[in-house]
Amino acid sequence: MSHTTIMLLAGLALLILLRLTIRDAAWATRLFLILWLLVAMGNLLVGVLHAGYGWGEEAGIALAVFGLPAVAALLVRRFWR
Repeated sequence: MSHTTIMLLAGLALLILLRLTIRDAAWATRLFLILWLLVAMGNLLVGVLHAGYGWGEEAGIALAVFGLPAVAALLVRRFWR
């Protein structure tokens, strides 16, 4: 399984965990977005500083790693009440 897939699954797992443990959907979504942005930025920095990828290469991956779970969080907030 690729590292990107693992990160995407981790994002979805964090989203599910927060939504199940925090009753306020708006607060759970905001907290998820903040935490997941920090995780995605950390992943980007590891890719650039330790794995040897360029900023341009990692930027696209970081956008997907943050963006897909973020969109899922916003959709869940809208439709799962």
